[in-house]
Amino acid sequence: MLERAVRDVRTALESGRVTPSTRTKFQAVALLLRDERARIRAADISESQRTARLKRLDDIATALAKNAVRHPALLALLAEDAVVSDEARSLEREMLRRAGIEAPAPEPEPVEEAPAAPAKPAVVPQSVISRQMANPFLAPDYSAVRPSGPRPTPLTSWELLDPLLRSFERAGDGTPACMPLPAPTSRKVPGGRELMPHQARLVAAAADGHRTFLLADEPGLGKTAQALLAAEAAKAYPLLVVVPNVVKTNWLREAGLWATRRSATAIQGNGDSVDGFADIVVVNYEVLDRHVGWLGDFGFRGMVVDEAHFIKNKTSQRSQHVLTLAERIRSFTARPLLMALTGTPLINDIEDFLAIWEFLGWIDEKKPRPDLMDALTETGLTPADPGFATAARRAVIDQGIVRRRKVDVAADIPARRVADLPVELDGATGRSIRAAERDLARRMVARYTDALAARGSDPAEGIDHDLVRRVATWEQKDAAGASNGDNVFTMMRRIGQAKAALAADYATQLARSAGKVVFFAKHVDVMDAAEETFARQGVRFSSIRGDQTPAVRQRNIDAFVDDPGVAVAVCSLTAAGVGINLQVASNIVLAELTWTAAEQTQAIDRSHRIGQSEPVTAWRIIAAQTIDARIAALIDDKAGLAATALDGSEEEVGSSTDAQHATLVALLTDALSA
Repeated sequence: MLERAVRDVRTALESGRVTPSTRTKFQAVALLLRDERARIRAADISESQRTARLKRLDDIATALAKNAVRHPALLALLAEDAVVSDEARSLEREMLRRAGIEAPAPEPEPVEEAPAAPAKPAVVPQSVISRQMANPFLAPDYSAVRPSGPRPTPLTSWELLDPLLRSFERAGDGTPACMPLPAPTSRKVPGGRELMPHQARLVAAAADGHRTFLLADEPGLGKTAQALLAAEAAKAYPLLVVVPNVVKTNWLREAGLWATRRSATAIQGNGDSVDGFADIVVVNYEVLDRHVGWLGDFGFRGMVVDEAHFIKNKTSQRSQHVLTLAERIRSFTARPLLMALTGTPLINDIEDFLAIWEFLGWIDEKKPRPDLMDALTETGLTPADPGFATAARRAVIDQGIVRRRKVDVAADIPARRVADLPVELDGATGRSIRAAERDLARRMVARYTDALAARGSDPAEGIDHDLVRRVATWEQKDAAGASNGDNVFTMMRRIGQAKAALAADYATQLARSAGKVVFFAKHVDVMDAAEETFARQGVRFSSIRGDQTPAVRQRNIDAFVDDPGVAVAVCSLTAAGVGINLQVASNIVLAELTWTAAEQTQAIDRSHRIGQSEPVTAWRIIAAQTIDARIAALIDDKAGLAATALDGSEEEVGSSTDAQHATLVALLTDALSA
C-alpha cells in the first residue's frame, strides 16, 4: 500500500504542481513510514526478517524523498517540527484501516494554555551536584540584574518588528551589515597563537564592553575562535555552548587551542561523563531537552549558539529550550555575553532571524527591548517617515551584527587552506570500528612478540623499531591480498561509511550558508550514502563518478556550475580529482582521507584555480579517536614544508604505500609503548 501511495505521489508531481491533496498524501505516507519502521523494530520476528523488511521500507522512503527533492514545500513536511494537518491524520487512519491495521484513537485537541517552563530532569549529573556543594557562592546573584520594565517612548504605540525586518530588504544601499569594530590592541593570544585581523577586531569589541553579537561571518573565517576569545575578554565564564552534534568534538578541540587556561567538557547522552567544574560546557541540540533544567540553574555568564539558524522556528522544542536558557542567564547576570553564530546571509528569509534577535535580547515576542528601543527612539523617526528604514537597519546592526565575507578579508587568510573537523562516531558503529582497531593492534603485537621469541630476544630491552617496521610490512602485504577481515584498508572504508552522513550534514550547512560546495569521497557506497542524505534534506546535487559516460559526466558538471539550484557536487576522488574545473565553489568537503598529500591537493585544486575569486577552504572530516586522525597527521607530516608552501604543487612527497606503512608502524609502536 505504501509503494502504491508513493507511485501516486510521483505521478501527481510529474505535472509540476504540488496540490493540497498531494501534500496531504505525502505527509500521511511519511507518517506511516516512521510508524511502520518503529513497529518492525519492535516486532517479535527473526533478525533476517527484520533486516529485509527494514530495507524494503528504506527503499520506499528513499523513493518518496527523491520524488520530492525539487519541491521544498513537500520537504518541509518531513521536518521534526512540521505541523501535521488534520487531513493527513485522517488519511493516515484510513490507510491503516484499508491495510487491516487497527488505527490508534485520535489524540484529543490540546487545550491552549501558557507554555509551561521546562521540567528539570529527575537526575542531575553527579559532578554538577559536587560543584554546587563545593562552592555555594557559585549560586546566581539575582541582585546584580538591572530592572528591564517597559519605558514609554514616542515609538511605544507603533508596530516595529515588521518594519525592522523589512528594513534589511529595502534599505541596504550596498552597505555591509556589520557594526563598527575597534582596531585591536594586540593579536597575540595565550598559547603563542595569533588572530587574523578581522578576528581580533571582534574580540576587541568584546573587551570594550559589547556583549551581544550576531556573528554571521562566512564559513572558514574562524567564528569558533572569535567566540571563545570574546568570552575570555568579557570574563563570561562559565560559558554554555549549544551546537549541532557534527561540530561538538571540534568545539572541544578549538577550546584546547584558543582557551588554553580554561577547561572544557561536552555533555554526552544523560551527562554521566560531564565535568561539573569545567569553564566551558558544550551541548548539542539533540540532547538539550534532557539537561535544560540544571543548565538553567548552573550560573552561566555567557552563552554561544552555533549554527544559530537551527533555532529559526520559534515553535520547535530546541528553539524554546535555547530561548529559555538565554532568559535564565539574563535573569541573574547583568550583562551576559550572548553570541549567535551563523554563516547564513542576513538578506535570506529575514523572518527567520526573529528567534535569533530574541535569543540575543534585542526583542521579545512583540516589540524591541529597551536597548534597541532607545536606539530607535534616538533616530527621531517613526515607521511613517521616509528615512526610518535606513536608520532602523543601522540601529539593529549596531546592536551587534558582524558579517564579513571571504572576499572582504582575503588579505587576512591564506588563498588555500585545509581545516580539520573532528567528529565522534557514536553508537554501535563507532564502538565496532574502535574494537577493530584494537584487534589489529593486538594482532601486530602478537606477530612482533612471536618474532622476538623466535630469535631469543628479551622483550624487556625496549622496542625494536627495525622489527616494528618489518611487522608493519608483513601486515601490509597480508592486507593487500585479503578480500575481507579487519585490516588497514577495510577499516578506512568502514570509517568512511560511518562518516558519510555526518560529512553530508556539514556540507548541507555550508551550502545553505556559503553557496556551492564540492563533496569528495573515495568509495561509491560513501557517495551513495551522502546523496541519500542530501535527498532527504532537500539539497539538489550533481554526481560526478568514474562509471559515467563522458556526456553524462559533462552534463552533471555543467549542472553544478551553471544551475544556481544545484548546491553540491558529489565527486569521486579518483574520477573527479583531476581534469575538471569547479571554481564556482570555494568550500570543499573531504569526507574520506586520501593516502597522499598529492591526491588531496589535486582535489582541492578543482576549485583553487584560475578564475577563483575567493580563498578556498577544504574541510577535512576526521573520525576522532580512530586511526583516521593518525593517518591525517601522517599525511600532513609527509607533505613536507616545500610542497605545502607552493599553491598548486603536485609534487609527490610520499606514496600511498609509504603512508599505509607509516600508519601501521605508528599503531604498533603505540600499542607496544602502552
